[in-house]
Amino acid sequence: MDQIQAMRIFVRIVELGSFSRAAEKLQLPRATVSNTLRRLEQRLGVRLLVRTTRQVNITAEGTLYYQRCQQLLSAFEEADSLFSHQRLQPEGKVRIDMPHSLARNVVIPALSDFYQHYPHITLVLGANDSTIDLMREGVDCVLRAWLPHDEQLAARNIGQQPQITCASPAYLEKFGVPTSLDDLTRHQAVGYFSPQTQRDYPLEFTQQGKVETRVLPSILSVNGADAYIAAGVAGLGLIQAPTPGILSHLAKGELIEVLPHCPPPAMPLFIMFPQGRFLAPRVRVLIDWLIALFAHYPPPPKEPS
Repeated sequence: MDQIQAMRIFVRIVELGSFSRAAEKLQLPRATVSNTLRRLEQRLGVRLLVRTTRQVNITAEGTLYYQRCQQLLSAFEEADSLFSHQRLQPEGKVRIDMPHSLARNVVIPALSDFYQHYPHITLVLGANDSTIDLMREGVDCVLRAWLPHDEQLAARNIGQQPQITCASPAYLEKFGVPTSLDDLTRHQAVGYFSPQTQRDYPLEFTQQGKVETRVLPSILSVNGADAYIAAGVAGLGLIQAPTPGILSHLAKGELIEVLPHCPPPAMPLFIMFPQGRFLAPRVRVLIDWLIALFAHYPPPPKEPS
């Protein structure tokens, strides 16, 4: 049995949580994957995985072996790439996941520059506002506006997005324009709920260097940036959103900023990837490119002509 191949198969099963998906990703027959895992367990003399009709669970011994396999496979990949042209011209497929708004407004418009430098890389870009399991989904890196709760992930802060509080003209005509935080008692907000807790996030305001929160009633709660902004444009409540993502709505008069003297805190951006794993050159150059891209985002406001 090819020990390195067996380790690769085992790691893929754990990350994807499925023999069938691992076989598909590795382009191997499912029987080959099952037989390889069975022979690996026989050789090691321990049970690595517990299979049921619905899921695959890893044992304590399997967890230890998985961590060691990650280290060894990363070392093998690094050794193989030491003298490879990939260090000069990376190639292959990279899977990345990010919020819809960042994909639409920032990353996709700039990709022609990326491909000029790295024409042999293929990106598989998921536009998604929810938390995902990188290991299980086989994703190389993600962009998010929050820090990971998973200790297996490393995170780098790559920028800040300024935010504003705003509402539609129809909403402000009905509820009035708030001029202070005390005025918010007569207002409602579009709720943005956490997928983990199912609770709406409060509105946040910066006043005299401190952040104050307000919880307003809502008639609609969503968990996606596009739906959130659309609800604000539809007049369903106050919203707080990164300025770059709503510039077109502000320019058209579909949204109007309120309470500019106590804006929400800037929204941080993080790029996350598996902790302690060797980053293949194709992944590393994408991460470096994204860091450089967001170092100049958002662009400074234009001077009035």
